[in-house]
Amino acid sequence: MPANKKLLFLPGDGIGPEVMRQVRRVIDWLDRKRNVTFDVTEGLVGGAAIDAYGVPLKDETLADALAADAVMLGAVGGPKWDNPTDYTKRPEAGLLSLRKELGLFANLRPAVVFDALVDASTLKPEVIKGLDILIVRELTGGVYFGEPRGITDIGNGERRGVNTQVYTTSEIRRVARVAFELARKRGNKLHSMEKANVMESGLLWRQEVTKLHQEEFSDVTLEHMYADNGAMQLLKNPKQFDVIVTDNLFGDILSDEAAMMTGSLGMLPSASLGAPDANGNRKALYEPVHGSAPDIAGRDLANPCATLLSFAMCLRYSFNMDEEAKMLEKAVQNVLSGGMRTADIMAPGMARCSTTVMGDSILRELDKLAS
Repeated sequence: MPANKKLLFLPGDGIGPEVMRQVRRVIDWLDRKRNVTFDVTEGLVGGAAIDAYGVPLKDETLADALAADAVMLGAVGGPKWDNPTDYTKRPEAGLLSLRKELGLFANLRPAVVFDALVDASTLKPEVIKGLDILIVRELTGGVYFGEPRGITDIGNGERRGVNTQVYTTSEIRRVARVAFELARKRGNKLHSMEKANVMESGLLWRQEVTKLHQEEFSDVTLEHMYADNGAMQLLKNPKQFDVIVTDNLFGDILSDEAAMMTGSLGMLPSASLGAPDANGNRKALYEPVHGSAPDIAGRDLANPCATLLSFAMCLRYSFNMDEEAKMLEKAVQNVLSGGMRTADIMAPGMARCSTTVMGDSILRELDKLAS
């Protein structure tokens, strides 16, 4: 297995450095036990970068991100940096710049319910037990970026707010291709969600996904669904889904809905992928779904599982290390099954533990799985 896989670590703000520390420990374990070497560079982003450099992302850090095989990010933001006078210097601007400059157009949000955490969901156990779905959200187009946009005065005390939902053929096809490829590696079933009944952009989306299916992915089962019905079906019968592909706005909503079905944001990873280069490699950024949680920062209370599961996605999608990815996911699952819980997922009869102890437990499980 080739050595010297280039990783950029951006721990960020709040609990980011604490949860990312546990990824470092897994990387050290892989080096010792699996003879896999990573070249890890570390930089600042978000509020930490504002404090150090006056900007949420330095040009040099962006250059490191462009040169890396993958970027691991902890979290950005916090009340310390709220309401800056310069909108471009808010912590989140650093993350948005990374996504833009790396061309990360496909956001992957798994929603997996571990057996040990079935009771953490607000849904009935029989509805969500064994749930394992993947939402692929288009990340760089749609209504969040479309022009024209803005608020204008139209007279007589009236104002008009405008946002434009816009997609092109190439934007739709490239994210749909990612979803089809992922579906092939999973259950070979894809649901595409839009509002083709009332939106021209949705109609184009449906037409282009259908065309790509016919041309390149006819072996994958494709079903179309209106996004509002999709939101209802996610709560009614979520296990009918395997991979879902949708636009930026609907993806934002549906992925958060799916996230809360699992019971804890502290357990949810994500990946954002760019277009493949000539060698098939993609720029990629991996981060937990949870925020910076400044109220518990520095207290060794944070749940590192989402960040470790994000690293598992990194192993799978950036380095083709599926065996190691499954091993790490299994280690997390085994620790939870053994009753270990950080505060965010604590339940009666379980053993409450710190961030570090959760990391210790997962490393011990990795030792068992590797033996």
